[in-house]
Amino acid sequence: MHAAVGDRLVVRSNHVDGPVRDGEIIEVRHEDGSPPYVVRWSDTGHEALVFPGPDAEVQHFEHH
Repeated sequence: MHAAVGDRLVVRSNHVDGPVRDGEIIEVRHEDGSPPYVVRWSDTGHEALVFPGPDAEVQHFEHH
């Protein structure tokens, strides 16, 4: 898994009809883009250090 600042982290529930949580990656701690990431969650605005699991994916966006 690799990400850049501005990408979106999406975490899907492993339960049927469970919530999907997403947030903006605001800090990448490693130069190669590997986890962990600091994420600002869209539902709460809370910022947290996240070590994504297998239920997570990064949505990449163009960076200027």
